[in-house]
Amino acid sequence: MSGPVGPGPRCCIKELMTKIQLEYPLVRPLAEADTQAIANVHSYYGIMHVKLGPRLDQVKVEYDASRLSEKDVEDVLVRFLIPIRRRFTV
Repeated sequence: MSGPVGPGPRCCIKELMTKIQLEYPLVRPLAEADTQAIANVHSYYGIMHVKLGPRLDQVKVEYDASRLSEKDVEDVLVRFLIPIRRRFTV
């Protein structure tokens, strides 16, 4: 390959991300195991933040809507055994 070597134009493609926040009421007070489960939900691809509401009676989930649907998020929370009130029927 001939020609000068140097910094050329760099092109990068930024992935578009749509951040959505959902709130789910809890069906019971949290136990110690539930707090660890909430921490573990962050490992799921597309889930960005999970935190408790100020009165500890709900969880707030921020997720990438270009990767997950609202039903997907609910299914993830249930799979991780978070005691939420479901919006969708099984």
